[in-house]
Amino acid sequence: MEEECAQEGGLRMKWRAALAAVLLAAGLSACGNGSPSSDGGKNTASGGDAEKLVDQKCSACHGDQLQGNVGPNLQHIGSKLSEKQILNVIENGKGDMPKGLLKGDDAQKVAKWLSKKK
Repeated sequence: MEEECAQEGGLRMKWRAALAAVLLAAGLSACGNGSPSSDGGKNTASGGDAEKLVDQKCSACHGDQLQGNVGPNLQHIGSKLSEKQILNVIENGKGDMPKGLLKGDDAQKVAKWLSKKK
């Protein structure tokens, strides 16, 4: 009897771990899917302005108005973090945010734009 309970408990833990892994993977893919835009590639992230970049790469997690969703609210992030600090988070990730969703000039454009959100 004890052996059956131990086996059931182990099976439950395996299911929980598998479910957690699937949810984590789904959340990360939604935040940084990197899929091309629906305009046939004319409006790619590397060629867009900061607001378009945020819409393409950040809004899935931070909301379409930066109000927060899976990721934190960014509506007033410039009053909390400097442009340099924001750039560091964009490039290196923090918490659940993966690193490298934006790079180079795109990351700098977005950091500058977000730093003005006060």
